[in-house]
Amino acid sequence: MGRIWDVRQGRAVDEPALLAELSQARFVLLGERHDNPDHHLLQARLVKGLTASGRKPTLAFEMLEVEQQSAVDEALARAPGNPDAIAQAVAWERSGWPDWPLYRPIFAAGTEHGLRIIGANLPRAQVKELVMRGPDALPPETRTRLGLDTPLPEDVARAMRAEMHESHCGHLPESMLEPMVLAQRARDAQMADSLRSTASDDGAILITGAGHARTDRGVPAQLARLAPGLAVRSLAFLEVSPDAREPRDYVPSDSPGGLPYDYVWFTPASEREDPCAVFREKSPGK
Repeated sequence: MGRIWDVRQGRAVDEPALLAELSQARFVLLGERHDNPDHHLLQARLVKGLTASGRKPTLAFEMLEVEQQSAVDEALARAPGNPDAIAQAVAWERSGWPDWPLYRPIFAAGTEHGLRIIGANLPRAQVKELVMRGPDALPPETRTRLGLDTPLPEDVARAMRAEMHESHCGHLPESMLEPMVLAQRARDAQMADSLRSTASDDGAILITGAGHARTDRGVPAQLARLAPGLAVRSLAFLEVSPDAREPRDYVPSDSPGGLPYDYVWFTPASEREDPCAVFREKSPGK
């Protein structure tokens, strides 16, 4: 299913070598494109590989919020080993995430091996409040815990604003760029804090979007702040393009240091509608 690239070594590796490296880390991040089925199948495969020897890291999800933890725990207490009980408990069909069958293999890999399933993300209502009201939407102790009282270095802030501009196809009002950066930063910090606080003796695995898995400013950077010295490994699944034939061709324009991951697994691209079409439809004159 594509080539695995060791970014630091600058060479291709096979899956057993990748698993051997990931198994040495306290925290493992598996960064996906949310609507790509191959990415979820590979994530499930890696979860199985990382637990085959009997290890039991916690399995955390960006797609689950910290406030849903009791519902997840109660569902698995009632129906141990049944991933569908989680979907029902959190009303996945109303969550806004891609359809449950895409994510089910990852949850099934976790429940099959008796891993604790963790909701790692900030509640959506809290994120909305952050965007609308700024840092004052959070209690002082939460702002401090998430590191939001410390200004971002200007080069990082500039890069994140550019990312928000691009991810919204250039249609996000200028006034919304900074609030969206704040929300992204808060989510990264919350997911890092969730990993740190819920990791088992065998560490933790995070299922998240590839943007959150960036080592330069995503969850790994927040883990370095919260848990300095503990080994973190970040793997991103990136879709290949016919026009980009070498790993260097996939380096984001805002990442002068190269690919911002420890490993990249290149996969076929999924067919999808133009993601910018919805923004054009909402443009004036449409």
